[in-house]
Amino acid sequence: MHGNVWEWVQDYWYGDYPAGSVTDPAGPSNGSSRVLRGGSWFNRARGCRSADRYGLRPDDRSG
Repeated sequence: MHGNVWEWVQDYWYGDYPAGSVTDPAGPSNGSSRVLRGGSWFNRARGCRSADRYGLRPDDRSG
């Protein structure tokens, strides 16, 4: 995935990844926000990559 697309991830949001090298880190088992990856036309180029992640509630809306 790369470019003008957002992807909802099933994982619950948590801040920074653990320090050091990790493969498929496990997030919390519950929470109110989910991970959203990628970006769209209103993001800078740095934000339009799958490694860019945000935490949003699934019921949040935007125009």
